[in-house]
Amino acid sequence: MSVLPTGNAASIQTDFLNLLVAQLQNQNPLEPMDSSQMTTQLAQISELQELENLNSGFAKILASQQMSQAAAMVGKEVLFLPKGSEVALYGEVNSVDLLDNKVVLQVGQYKVPVESVQSIR
Repeated sequence: MSVLPTGNAASIQTDFLNLLVAQLQNQNPLEPMDSSQMTTQLAQISELQELENLNSGFAKILASQQMSQAAAMVGKEVLFLPKGSEVALYGEVNSVDLLDNKVVLQVGQYKVPVESVQSIR
């Protein structure tokens, strides 16, 4: 039997344990469950949890690094393309914000994603 992950590791583990209990309660005594298969699946769930923890840690490190790099732009003039515009503008970076886990520069009246910066003066 294979189970496709649909949520985070904690909910997958909970689902797996609920399924395991149901299987144990309803198993045929003449054909008991394969314990090695259960152990393998439990090990895979543990690996999945650790990978999610690593990804979360890397995301935090990346956000911190991006925030530090963006903070160095405060007071500098940047060339950026405003959302919905075809004309690039220059403006001085006033501040740096974190919106929806993305680093955004405040340039005058514009909130500029770091990815939209084309050059720094």
